[in-house]
Amino acid sequence: MSKENDPIWQRDEIDSPCINICVIHRAAGICTGCYRTLDEIAEWSQMAPKARKDIMQDLPERAALLKKRRGGRKARQRD
Repeated sequence: MSKENDPIWQRDEIDSPCINICVIHRAAGICTGCYRTLDEIAEWSQMAPKARKDIMQDLPERAALLKKRRGGRKARQRD
């Protein structure tokens, strides 16, 4: 029996948002790849589906935190 046909391998759970870019942003305290905190990453495999779903819904908002420019030419040009 293959994994696809074996019910033990078929789970109804939310997959991890990890994309294998694992760098924690110091100021934001979240991973720059998946936007989860260190605690969320560590606990992911043991989380209930509801907790995973709640985190997944928050990720787009967290992603926006890292897309803000912090400096560069525009920041230096002040009136």
